[in-house]
Amino acid sequence: MLDIRFVRENPEIVKENIRKKFQNAKLPLVDEAIALDAEKRAAESEANELRASRNQLSKKIGMLMGQAKKDPSKLAEAEAVKAQVKANADRLAQLEEMEAKLSEQLNQIMKVIPQIIDPSVPIGPDDSHNVEVERFGECRVPEFPIPYHTDIMESFDGIDLEAAGRVSGSGFYYLLGDIARLHEAVLAYGRDFMISKGFTYCIPPFMIHGNVVEGVMSQTDMDGMMYKIEGEDLYLIGTSEHSMIGRFIDQIVPTEKLPQTLTSYSPCFRKEKGSHGIEERGVYRIHQFEKQEMIVVCKPEESKDWYEKLWRYSVELFRNLDIPVRQLECCSGDLADLKVKSCDIEAWSPRQQKFFEVCSCTNMGDAQARRLKIRYKDENGKPQLCHTLNNTCVAPPRMLIAFLENNLQADGTVLIPEVLRPYMGGTEKLVPKK
Repeated sequence: MLDIRFVRENPEIVKENIRKKFQNAKLPLVDEAIALDAEKRAAESEANELRASRNQLSKKIGMLMGQAKKDPSKLAEAEAVKAQVKANADRLAQLEEMEAKLSEQLNQIMKVIPQIIDPSVPIGPDDSHNVEVERFGECRVPEFPIPYHTDIMESFDGIDLEAAGRVSGSGFYYLLGDIARLHEAVLAYGRDFMISKGFTYCIPPFMIHGNVVEGVMSQTDMDGMMYKIEGEDLYLIGTSEHSMIGRFIDQIVPTEKLPQTLTSYSPCFRKEKGSHGIEERGVYRIHQFEKQEMIVVCKPEESKDWYEKLWRYSVELFRNLDIPVRQLECCSGDLADLKVKSCDIEAWSPRQQKFFEVCSCTNMGDAQARRLKIRYKDENGKPQLCHTLNNTCVAPPRMLIAFLENNLQADGTVLIPEVLRPYMGGTEKLVPKK
């Protein structure tokens, strides 16, 4: 969400940014916002003048009423001033109502105008124009065929989609035995990996108020993702980023406590609207999953460095699990409206012989901070907006797909990388039951 002053002073920059995001339908919103802002400021100015004159007129009435005791002709003058005070009060009420209405209209438009993207973001209309930056690890294709991920899990008696369908419908699962244990081991390793990087471990609320939802994401994303609790102002979180950033709502974070570096665990709940391809069945795109997240709240001048650190943490973690990955820079048309810059970390799928997304790293700039009023005080004691960043640490079961495919052996066993063995009771490989 942009500062209206920036929009007012730089309308062409804002419009060009909209064009770069291929959202030309939003171009008229810039002029609408500027017009509403002018109308709102005019109403505020007139209202302030009326408030300033109110005290002067009240004093004048008192003076005239005192004079009227000796000179009755002053009484009529006092009554005329009283009428003026009443008229001013009525007008002030109109102006205050107008201000509130204009502020709401302007706020709704400002929520739709996209954040200014970083100059380094590649320009393109959709994710087909995302740019591969770098690969990490050797992308092997074994000589033996690799089954679909649910078939691998079923060989260990590790998944029951049929029962989940009876209990909850499509998009849910039961994980069992070694696969369930592997799921938790990956989360635990991700947690300890981030703690080793100096992050503070946190378990946040799994439901948040509507004003927090509106503060952390766009309306389009909200409608497509969030489950609302019927009859209450509560939503199930789609990622712990939502409640973690919400923790700082309306706060001035002490400068000495910046940056805030947090790693949070949570279940995540998503509608996942829309049709998806055959490769997104099984446990790839689901309504419920668990995730370890990275969150940073920092000063604006620090956010670019933190962005680089965060995505590189993801690369290091996945390479420790013997999974080849690549960094994919998201183009302008693939960025959600609140994002300044974003990249995906994609894992190699030897079965498909291509990469698929397992992490998403984003610099939100001051977009969330402006909506939620997350600030710090600069060296002059003046409040300034923080910057916020987020990145997936690990999100099983999707990352289990990459893990199982890359560590599967010809005999059906799955090797456990050394870093994960302490979380698996020392187990070096999983042996199929079927």
